[in-house]
Amino acid sequence: MTIEPATREDIPALCGLLATLFAQEAEFAPDTAAQARGLAMIIDDARVGTVLLARRDGQVLGMVNLLYTVSTALGERVLLLEDMVVAPRARRDGVGSALLQAAIAHARAQRCPRITLLTDRVNADAQRFYARHGFVASDMLTMRWLATECDVVP
Repeated sequence: MTIEPATREDIPALCGLLATLFAQEAEFAPDTAAQARGLAMIIDDARVGTVLLARRDGQVLGMVNLLYTVSTALGERVLLLEDMVVAPRARRDGVGSALLQAAIAHARAQRCPRITLLTDRVNADAQRFYARHGFVASDMLTMRWLATECDVVP
């Protein structure tokens, strides 16, 4: 298995993984066109972030999406782990651990002192997985503002 940056050619396979992820999340739904646009924005501009993927025998097994932002508290560039998913057929094979270790190595190489991620409150398996890799729960509460169709200017 290799862990490598995704390219535009990988977008269809990555959209398939995101469909799996969003089908199990409470707040999101699969939208291949939207996911392809978002992935292209990241892949095309290294300043936005990077998408790492796990591949074996030419097959994409999993992905992790890392986005850059700036922490004024730390005065540093930090990472937001936006999406992480492993294909159901590859789960429990160490793919997720390899991807997360690669994400942490990427953060260190980019001198990013923090990775923040969100997981569904009810996804205890994911929470245990991240905890095994050194992530700790935050006391911060996630809140969102979502634009409605009437908020979007044509």
